[in-house]
Amino acid sequence: MAPGHQRCMYCGDSQGTDIDHFEPKSLAPARTFEWLNHLLACAYCNSNQKRNAFPRSGEDGSPLLVDPTLQDPLSHLRLVLPLCTYKGLTPQGEACIDVFGLNSRGVLVNGRRTAYGTAKQSIELWRIATDRGQHDKAAEVVRVAWNRPLADVLAAMFHQSDHPAADLLFDGEEETLGLLRDQELREAFLSRT
Repeated sequence: MAPGHQRCMYCGDSQGTDIDHFEPKSLAPARTFEWLNHLLACAYCNSNQKRNAFPRSGEDGSPLLVDPTLQDPLSHLRLVLPLCTYKGLTPQGEACIDVFGLNSRGVLVNGRRTAYGTAKQSIELWRIATDRGQHDKAAEVVRVAWNRPLADVLAAMFHQSDHPAADLLFDGEEETLGLLRDQELREAFLSRT
């Protein structure tokens, strides 16, 4: 349900310790015990950020938060890698940025910067281990990379390496971009998702 190991569905940073009612109980009491209305969240996102917030479209009343059980967040949010902040691609993406403070919480932005550096090191370590025939070590690098906090950064790196403007997005990081485009590496990292 969440990127990484037991991570918050909203911020991806903290451990998921709470069960959030995606559509709040106060607004939809009939969904209180509905399985797909329960999402793993950290206490901060659940109790301090979202609380009972559940913005809806003024046009048709549809929810403006991305439901990760039904929607791919990458369709609504783009991580601007050099800045480690999110850009909303849709009204749902904008609402998520606002409700969960994805760009205003310094700990998240700084964490993404660290995660970006760590992700680059992980793909380099994978390449070295694979070239040396250390396949168990390479598999461990993949496992650890996806189980770290803010694994959304690694997912964004792979997603954006296919973008037509990838050379601009990864300006000055030709080696990283080359590794992200390496078919063997992509299969090793993306086959687990």
